[in-house]
Amino acid sequence: MKLFTVDEANEMLPRIRMKLQMIRELHRGLDQYKELARAAAAASDKGGGMVGGSAYVKTLYEIGKLTTEITDIGVQVKDYSRGLIDFPSVREGRIVLLCWQLGEPDEIEWWHEIEDGFAGRQRL
Repeated sequence: MKLFTVDEANEMLPRIRMKLQMIRELHRGLDQYKELARAAAAASDKGGGMVGGSAYVKTLYEIGKLTTEITDIGVQVKDYSRGLIDFPSVREGRIVLLCWQLGEPDEIEWWHEIEDGFAGRQRL
């Protein structure tokens, strides 16, 4: 597990923010395909296809690709629609998560215990 200092996490935010914004937009776009996906699933046993299916699959692929790019550097993606991420870090000798989401200031201001999640956020 990669561990980040607050400074390291802050340095990465501009690059990650762009990817999170793209993920959020792509994720929002999936809504338009949900009904089509349900219909395709219902028709699959009859060999049915899906109008717009390639766009749905492409959107899922792009979300997965961007998510992988973020997680490969050690950052945890927690919520696509909010652009919520965590950076594993060490605080007072234990592993905690530095927490940030789209719309917050350009630097990390929050952390939480691993088991507490977003609801347990505390100011740095």
